[in-house]
Amino acid sequence: MKLGFDIDDTLINLREHAFHLYNRRLGTQVDIARMRELNCIPIHEAFGLIAEEGKRMWGELREEIYFSDCPAYPDAVEALQTLDRQGHEIYYITARAQGHCDKTLEWLTAAGFPVRPGRFFCGMGDAEKVHVIRDLALDYYFDDKPAVIDTLAALAMKVYIRDQPYNRHLDAPRIHSWGELLSLLNISPLE
Repeated sequence: MKLGFDIDDTLINLREHAFHLYNRRLGTQVDIARMRELNCIPIHEAFGLIAEEGKRMWGELREEIYFSDCPAYPDAVEALQTLDRQGHEIYYITARAQGHCDKTLEWLTAAGFPVRPGRFFCGMGDAEKVHVIRDLALDYYFDDKPAVIDTLAALAMKVYIRDQPYNRHLDAPRIHSWGELLSLLNISPLE
């Protein structure tokens, strides 16, 4: 089986990690519940920042957001390791900027995600992901962004949305936790 995965807010809890870094940088104690109520991807509104201030803050913190101790969602690493051990092909497809690709690959590997040569794709925009995904002829693809999910409707594969507050308006199959991945795929953890 060939499976594709977005990284940010699909396999790793990037927004929440960034939220804690914003709190620290701004010297605030905004409750995490405020971020979880946002029905948009950017988090600056939770801090009372306008879009320009939020963009600047993200830019200043980008390296720390992407490459520090951002946690994987529970069971994500273990589920993908199981799939890899069983011989399934795992592909990572991220819209992170080209300049962050090498460091992202190193970070994924250090975090324990199984990354095989030729199965990491980075540096395209959200709208260009569809071309990589189509060319790979995946059986399954997992992402959180509505803009990406909307581009995949014509492809012959099963698309799952990693449930987030900002994508709940989409009507498509969802995955709420990575602990359910193997059963969703009808795969025994012992195969």
